[in-house]
Amino acid sequence: MAHGMNCPALRPAACQPVRLRGLFAKYRLALAVPSLALLAACSSTGTYPSLAIREVETRMQAQPAKADAEAAPALPSPDADLTTRLDGLVAVARSANTRFAQKRPAAERAVAASGNRASDAWSAAQIALADLESSRSAAMTALADLDQLYFAARDEAPLETSPKAEAIAAAREQVQGWIADEDAVITKLSGRLSGA
Repeated sequence: MAHGMNCPALRPAACQPVRLRGLFAKYRLALAVPSLALLAACSSTGTYPSLAIREVETRMQAQPAKADAEAAPALPSPDADLTTRLDGLVAVARSANTRFAQKRPAAERAVAASGNRASDAWSAAQIALADLESSRSAAMTALADLDQLYFAARDEAPLETSPKAEAIAAAREQVQGWIADEDAVITKLSGRLSGA
């Protein structure tokens, strides 16, 4: 027997846990007593400072902020360049909306006559619907530009809505209204076509 224990002669490493267990058993009590003493020290019942308001705190008074006394700077208003750009973006979206309205009747007729999925009429309805959707792509681009302008204007004056941001928001709402109406038409026609 190796090392005077019941370990196989060829594998003395297999007995390591047994040796360590015996070592810890001897010193377990010696380690437990100081640990309990340390824990007892943590639970002292001493006095703590009061959380009541101190005298110095009652004498403190709020001072008015210097920023309140000064006039706030004027928020940026839309300049001529921005107004021209907004008018141009709204005109692009209006033109796209007009093209959409012109192509809508043909798409509705094609969807109404679509028949089953394998038919030529159904394929023609798909093409008409795709043409209707593409007719509004310029409006979508104009809305993306308006979104960028709006977020930039809000970054310039994040606490209050500036006249510049209000002008952009008005143009944006107008374009969003047209696109929402177009979305409703496309959703309705797509639903009819997928039900065919």
